[in-house]
Amino acid sequence: MNVTEEVQETQVFPLAGSSYRCPAPQYARLRAEAPVVRVRTEGGVDAWLVTAYDEAREALADPRLSRAETVKPDAPRIGGAMTSTPDMIISMDGDEHARLRRLAAGAFTARRIEQMRPGIQRIADELLDPLAASASASSGPVDLVERFTVPMPLTVIGQLLGVPMEVLWLFAAHARDFVTVDDQGEDSDSVNGLAKLTESMVDVVAQKRAHPAEDLLSDLIAARDSGDRLSEQELVTFAFTLIGAGFDTTANQLASSVLALIAHHRDQWNWLAEDRSRIPRAVEELLRHVNLFSTDSAGNPRIAVEDLELGGVRIAKGDAVVIAISAANRDGRVFPDPDRLDLARTPNPHLSFGHGMHLCLGKQLTRMELEIAVDGLVRRFPDLSLAVPESEVPWHLGGINHALETLPVSLRG
Repeated sequence: MNVTEEVQETQVFPLAGSSYRCPAPQYARLRAEAPVVRVRTEGGVDAWLVTAYDEAREALADPRLSRAETVKPDAPRIGGAMTSTPDMIISMDGDEHARLRRLAAGAFTARRIEQMRPGIQRIADELLDPLAASASASSGPVDLVERFTVPMPLTVIGQLLGVPMEVLWLFAAHARDFVTVDDQGEDSDSVNGLAKLTESMVDVVAQKRAHPAEDLLSDLIAARDSGDRLSEQELVTFAFTLIGAGFDTTANQLASSVLALIAHHRDQWNWLAEDRSRIPRAVEELLRHVNLFSTDSAGNPRIAVEDLELGGVRIAKGDAVVIAISAANRDGRVFPDPDRLDLARTPNPHLSFGHGMHLCLGKQLTRMELEIAVDGLVRRFPDLSLAVPESEVPWHLGGINHALETLPVSLRG
């Protein structure tokens, strides 16, 4: 039997040791020795763990690896998974997935996103202006999570969908519970968070239906009410999925990227401040190198709907597959010197936005927000530094993403 076909008794997924700075260290050996390997998972079932770039990219694009199978009532419980339901776009395959994706795709074209640039710049400036004023008046610490990295993407997605900020702040609190990994009991934080998200979005949809406007949520309601291309539950779920995906991942990626730069790569922060035209390429490297995923995967396992081969290994129908995107982004066969942060790296075909049918719908929006945010910070606060030892910076635990609770910084260095 091939070593990759044996369950690795010493490996239990999620592998221990993942941080915002790098995936779990065991992945380097797995990529070299067994890029597709059978492992135990904390969910109680075995799964195939994919760690190398080529195999991960192939798996992400393979329609025989189903997301819909993972949310059926009798589906195996796979470790490292986030809660999802059959009516979420991330839980759909094929035509059903394409149907929902088409409804929102027009709002996320490169041209439409570029038209949003002035508005996003204005949002960033309105958040950074008070920080600049406070930096002039005081040298005390500022929580960058509370003051910038969360409200900026939250405001952007709120304006895109047409959801008021008071609702968005409540949504952000419930979303933190919802993205808890492997917390899926009847009275779990994740299930309760999902219920609260649904309840709040039902109210928003009702108000928007009564008072439509020129925004994405009004467009989705029109699609539901005129063409019946969405069920009411799909509409509600799609709306809060877009909000969650539109702010939480961006906020976490931005905060972790800033922390990595000012705490460990000061030379590269200074390099960006010297020439801000370097920022778009730098953002791609931050997306690759700074690890968003606390389980080193996006929390969306798959189940094979027929026999297939991946990386020379036979995967049987019904087998679970987990794709370690963070590990694939450190594959030295694709990224020379993969563990080094190189903000000038090119090409940079990272998989942080996924690949295939579930390629992130808002990838261009995320890129733009990160570019504008990093540009604003290095331009206004070139001496930005941590206000406390890094060991004292608190993190949310148990979620699908590495998420800072706070990021106390000194704006004046």
